[in-house]
Amino acid sequence: MPETSHILEWTLVSECPIPPDVNGLLVPGEVAVAAYKTFRDSAIFTNKRLIVRDAQGFTGKKVEIYSLPYSSIDMWSTENAGGFLDMNAEVELWTRAGHIKVKLQKGVDIRRFDMLIANALLTK
Repeated sequence: MPETSHILEWTLVSECPIPPDVNGLLVPGEVAVAAYKTFRDSAIFTNKRLIVRDAQGFTGKKVEIYSLPYSSIDMWSTENAGGFLDMNAEVELWTRAGHIKVKLQKGVDIRRFDMLIANALLTK
């Protein structure tokens, strides 16, 4: 398996409206369900996958898109923030591509995030 650990960590800042231009990335029958703002771009949950758009470079004009089909997720865990000094919640995904960490900043509802993953994987 290729070494991908350097790219498999994202921080989600807040829930946001679904970007209208995401429709150009969707296949027939795929629907955007929720979106989260990252530091420079967004992560979109659809009914089939998680799409993370990562703006790069000084101007942010270069965009890399990661697509994680839910079918490749073997297991996940969620950890809520611990308190005063531990303000970020964390989600870990174990996939065929490797281990992915998603940090959720204060204000992102960890249980809603957990339900998005559960609905995507368990209700098929």
